Amino acid sequence: AQTSALTRAGRRPFEFIFTSTTPLSAPSNSVSAVALDAPSWQVINDTVMGGLSRAQIVATQDGLRFQGVLSRGNGGGFASARRAIECDLRESSAVRIRVRGDGRHYQLRFRMDDNFDGISWRAIFKAEASWQSIVLPFEAFQPVFRGTLVADAGDLEPDRIRQVGLLVSDGPEGAFDLDLSSLEWLARP
Repeated sequence: AQTSALTRAGRRPFEFIFTSTTPLSAPSNSVSAVALDAPSWQVINDTVMGGLSRAQIVATQDGLRFQGVLSRGNGGGFASARRAIECDLRESSAVRIRVRGDGRHYQLRFRMDDNFDGISWRAIFKAEASWQSIVLPFEAFQPVFRGTLVADAGDLEPDRIRQVGLLVSDGPEGAFDLDLSSLEWLARP
């Protein structure tokens, strides 16, 4: 059966880290998937505020790789990439990603507008060294603005999603590496 475990994080209220308990052979109830073409992604790092982090999105045999170096220098500490999407998600209730990584915590983010800056809805997941499939229900995404929870922003509305992104800001400086082989919308049960 498909499930995802929620783990309460200790430092911030209402923050959950998703870990996978979904077998990779689970039957698909996918509505549609996001094309993983590297040129469609835009890298946005802490350099927009003077930071020193670096990131890139590169195509791989398996899909995409989000990689770079996270730096706290000059008050920075995040690296991200995002892309516009045009999907009819009215019948979707969750997103399933297939990832592997370096043990860091990453964020999958959605935006309900086409703006460069503003509120994003995030879910945090840990990317282990082996491939894992993680189901993130839309109701688990939390609204944030520049890393701070926004209490009155409302819930993520799937039919209004316009952008999807990845972000790393989990603390330790140094290299990061996240492989993404699929990102698909799951139908309501």
